[in-house]
Amino acid sequence: MLNIISIVFTGLVIGVLARFFYPGAVDIGLLKTILLGVGGALVAGVFASWRSGGTFGDGVNRAGCLASVVGAMVLIFIGRSL
Repeated sequence: MLNIISIVFTGLVIGVLARFFYPGAVDIGLLKTILLGVGGALVAGVFASWRSGGTFGDGVNRAGCLASVVGAMVLIFIGRSL
């Protein structure tokens, strides 16, 4: 149960940061912000594990959090382009 709460909280923080740093207004609700953050973390984690050849989910670090925000911003860009 605590794991799910931490995923939701982390997704919320990453989603809010991605919406803040993305140029222009991003009009989405709280649930979509959480899903955006979780999706950004997944995109960054999959890309990092593919790039380094390591396993997915090796731990939390500052570079991973920054990459998660960038991954969420990429998802915003893709969502607006479609």
